[in-house]
Amino acid sequence: MHETAILFLEFGAVVLGLGILGALALRVGISPIPLYLIAGLAFGTGGILPLATSEEFISVGAELGVILLLLTLGLEYNAGELVTSLKGNARAGLVDVVLNAVPGAVFALLLGWGPVAALAMAGVTYATSSGITAKVLSDLGWIGNRETPVVLSLLVFEDLTMAIYLPVLTAVLAGLSFVSGAITVAIALATVSVVLVVALRFGRFIQAFVESPNSEVLLLKVVGLALLVAGVAQQLQVSAAVGAFLVGIALSGKLAEDAQALLAPLRDLFAAVFFVFFGLQTDPAKIGPVVWLAAVLAVVTMITKLLSGAYAARRAGIARAGWARAGIALIPRGEFNIVIAGLAVAAGAHPDLGPVAAAYVLILAAFGPLAARLVQPFITAIAKRA
Repeated sequence: MHETAILFLEFGAVVLGLGILGALALRVGISPIPLYLIAGLAFGTGGILPLATSEEFISVGAELGVILLLLTLGLEYNAGELVTSLKGNARAGLVDVVLNAVPGAVFALLLGWGPVAALAMAGVTYATSSGITAKVLSDLGWIGNRETPVVLSLLVFEDLTMAIYLPVLTAVLAGLSFVSGAITVAIALATVSVVLVVALRFGRFIQAFVESPNSEVLLLKVVGLALLVAGVAQQLQVSAAVGAFLVGIALSGKLAEDAQALLAPLRDLFAAVFFVFFGLQTDPAKIGPVVWLAAVLAVVTMITKLLSGAYAARRAGIARAGWARAGIALIPRGEFNIVIAGLAVAAGAHPDLGPVAAAYVLILAAFGPLAARLVQPFITAIAKRA
């Protein structure tokens, strides 16, 4: 059979399978991300039905998925809101970093994985899944709650922390010298700063350039600009995903809303492909022996995220029921965690890091939304008593 025909058959089967899994997740009321990861495990090396020719094609789709995920997340904010929220919640953001990055680093060091893997694991345990958290807030009707702006500000702080962290991690994984690494980080910080200044001072010009009454033209301009900036960011040793996030921040108002509506189907398709691709890179036979390690780490970091959310909500003067909701909303892990683990696995940081990260994300991506649903009645009861 012709290679192109095989590629279409394989990719079509993967996408159709993802649609079926998404429908199943919707019916059960959980996030589809764990099911997408399981699908990747099934189609990857050591899986039930390994792919023959489409893995390289899927890897390109996976990179597009990350860029579109971060682009649509950036569209949720504008530069002014971003700066204001960072000023008001910087202390809570730093507490979040310490409480949730340290367990991952300590975990890797205790297992003897070395400092490079420790740096990667710090990122894996730190970052909350913005996508899953946003869905939890929406599904449970928590969007209008007083603690929701606190949760969103912590997510923004995490995203900007990633803008600094990812270049550092990339430099370390590449084995660059201290001077080269420092230059890389300085370039990354300068890039982020320039884009934020442009978004704050010249955002209206960017919007005027992108705006169009025609949805097709608008979609092409937004995606083209995001990919262009992502490519430039990658060349400057900044994460392509972070570049796309900053493009989203530069767009605001009705333009951002229209762009989100147009991008949503594309984002969902390629984001699903991204989670599958991570599963493809992980041998399922290696997950079994390390699943207990991932479970222990998941329990520890669930507690630390609860503490982070409670601390931030308390500082904002929110009642105890809001503390619990804020903490629970921060539990899920997903996009960034897989990105970080993928970088580390590709660089050969440690053979067990990929399986542990996959199991860890599977646990928290599934349990986070489930926990929010289970404790909702108890939180409601507490709020009524208060």
